Amino acid sequence: MLNTILVILYIVPATAVMATLTIILACFSKTGNAPHRVARLWARSILLVARIKVQVKGLEHIDPRRSYIFMANHQSNFDIPVLLGHLDVQFRWLAKAELFKIPIFGRGMRGCGYISIDRSDRRAAIESIRQAAQTIRNGTSVLIFPEGTRSYDGRIQEFKKGGFYLARKSGVPIVPVIIRGTWAVMPRNSLRIRPGRVAIEVKAPIETSGFEGRAKNALMAHVHRVISDAFYGHGDNGASC
Repeated sequence: MLNTILVILYIVPATAVMATLTIILACFSKTGNAPHRVARLWARSILLVARIKVQVKGLEHIDPRRSYIFMANHQSNFDIPVLLGHLDVQFRWLAKAELFKIPIFGRGMRGCGYISIDRSDRRAAIESIRQAAQTIRNGTSVLIFPEGTRSYDGRIQEFKKGGFYLARKSGVPIVPVIIRGTWAVMPRNSLRIRPGRVAIEVKAPIETSGFEGRAKNALMAHVHRVISDAFYGHGDNGASC
C-alpha cells in the first residue's frame, strides 16, 4: 500500500508540471513531437517511481517513415504510461472526448496533438473518425485500444468496430501490440499499484487495403486473433522479462 501512496503523491504534481510544459511547447511545435517527448519522460518517471520494469520487442517491424494505426490490448490504467514511455515511436493517442475535459491534463493532451473521439452520438463519432483519418493520411501514427475499455478480468475482450472503420478510411497498416503484466500491476476496479515487470510485443504491420466494405469485420477478426494468439500463447497474463 505504501508503494501506491508514493506513486499517487508523485503523479499529481508531475502531471500538472508535464501538462503545463506541453502547453507551452505546443505554442512552438508545429508537429507536436516535442510535447510528445515531454509526455514520454513523464510516463517513464511514473514507471520508475512505481518500480515497474518494461521490456520491448518487435520494434524492428516499424518503418519510421510510415504512419500506422497501433492497436493494443487494454489491461490496466498503467497501459498508458507503459506504451507512452517505451513504445519508442512518434504516435498520438486516439482518446474519448471526456478525457480532454480534465483540467490541465486535457489541455496537455491537445498540446501533444492527441485526437479526440466524440462518442456522444453516431454523427459526432463519424465526424471525429473522419477528421482522425485525415490526420493519419497526413503522416501521423495513432494508438488506440480496440477493446474500448480496460479488461474486467485480464482477458482479451471483443473489439469495437470504430478503429477498423478508421483503418479503412485512412488506408494505413494496423500494427498489433501486445501488453503483458499490467493487469498484475493495477487491475481494473483497484487503486492498489504493485511493482512488477511488463512486456510489450510489437507484431508485423497488417495491410488494410484488401479489407474493403464488409470485409472490415474480417480485418477486425484477424487483428483480434493475432493479439489473442500472442497473448494467450505466452502461457499466462504476466510478463517475461
